[in-house]
Amino acid sequence: MMNSNAGGPEAVMAGYAQLQKQVAVMLELARSGEWEALIKRQTDYLQLADRLRRLDAEAPLSDSDAARKAELLESILADDMAIREQLMMRRDELGQLMGSTRRKRELHRSYGRQASSVASASDDFGQGIS
Repeated sequence: MMNSNAGGPEAVMAGYAQLQKQVAVMLELARSGEWEALIKRQTDYLQLADRLRRLDAEAPLSDSDAARKAELLESILADDMAIREQLMMRRDELGQLMGSTRRKRELHRSYGRQASSVASASDDFGQGIS
């Protein structure tokens, strides 16, 4: 993490570079479906972003540092958007699973054992026929 006692443009630039690395790791976690690890990383990311925001307000940047900061921010925002897309896909996937589970529960509640035997019979229907 960033040293909270450090100040100046060098610390700001180091903070943005660290933030960019952090969000890149988070994107890889999202892509690999490591949701718990992503959530843990997000806490560190938010703390770092908050400290960086305060530090950035106090440290004037040169033109070249400002340009580099803009590049880092573009990368951070692009990765953040990709993480959000991964999260939306996961949300949709979980929604489908929940819907399927809900339908099975309602079927079982409505028909009980008959639902199981009907499902079993439909699974067996046509077996042995070539």
